[in-house]
Amino acid sequence: MIRAPSNLGLRPLRPGHEPGTWRAPQVLSEAGLVEALEPVRVIDLTRPKYDPEVQPNTRLLNGQTMRDFNLLLADTVAEVAGAGQFPVVVGGDCSILLGALAGIRRSTALSLVHIDGHSDFRHPGNYDPSVLLGAVAGMDLALATGRGEPLMTEWPDAPAPLVPEEQVVQIGEREGRDADFAWPDVNKTAINRLDIFTLQELGVGAILMRTIETIEQKSRWPFWVHFDVDVLDQTVMPAVDTPGSPGVDPDHLVFLLRRLLADERCIGLTVTIFDPELDIDGSCARLIVSILRDTFRAQ
Repeated sequence: MIRAPSNLGLRPLRPGHEPGTWRAPQVLSEAGLVEALEPVRVIDLTRPKYDPEVQPNTRLLNGQTMRDFNLLLADTVAEVAGAGQFPVVVGGDCSILLGALAGIRRSTALSLVHIDGHSDFRHPGNYDPSVLLGAVAGMDLALATGRGEPLMTEWPDAPAPLVPEEQVVQIGEREGRDADFAWPDVNKTAINRLDIFTLQELGVGAILMRTIETIEQKSRWPFWVHFDVDVLDQTVMPAVDTPGSPGVDPDHLVFLLRRLLADERCIGLTVTIFDPELDIDGSCARLIVSILRDTFRAQ
């Protein structure tokens, strides 16, 4: 287990505010996550400093700090995977996905299963970075597929892009059918888009089959699983920066995660975007721990 306490990819909700996702690894551990997963070791990364001001040579919020943190994370993931262990990276915001992928990409090409209530596909092709600093928590999939600043798309010893779009499955997007969808160009990519409405129509078993079909296109490649907890419905997971409905049922999520992580080609997992400041009674932390406990049980 790698605890990555980052909030660098999120915007402040108000002047002087600092997003609380950096506390997620600690709070989830206090809620029983370490006991639930029984990792062979726990690695703690130092919390990076959040700064809402513009940084030199980037139009990304916390861009230079984020790159440094993700380089450290990449080193850590590469070392863990190189030792034959399975890295579970507990964040933190979604920007940590990039460091995790960069660490694996040093040694192999890979596919990505991106389970998230949003496709996180904002990039300079669909917004104006001269007007607004980019928040990487809404850009991680675009950056992973090579769209955006080199600061977060080009990594040492990791050929770009981190993942080719035809080897990406995005599960759970809930806004893609809205008229004001923020990044409609994602629908023109080769990403296998399985939104929440498709899941509800076809069932989680069919979604799993379609996911495996994409992975099988490069059957010898390993794949990484990214689990953003905002894919859950806001009625059970309000403790995220952008909650919404509908969402994946927790039991269906466990079904999907268990089968993906049981595949010998699965090489790692990121867990992101839980904000303990928004978890008034601790129920969201307990739900996340329960989902992960059931996912890894008897793997």
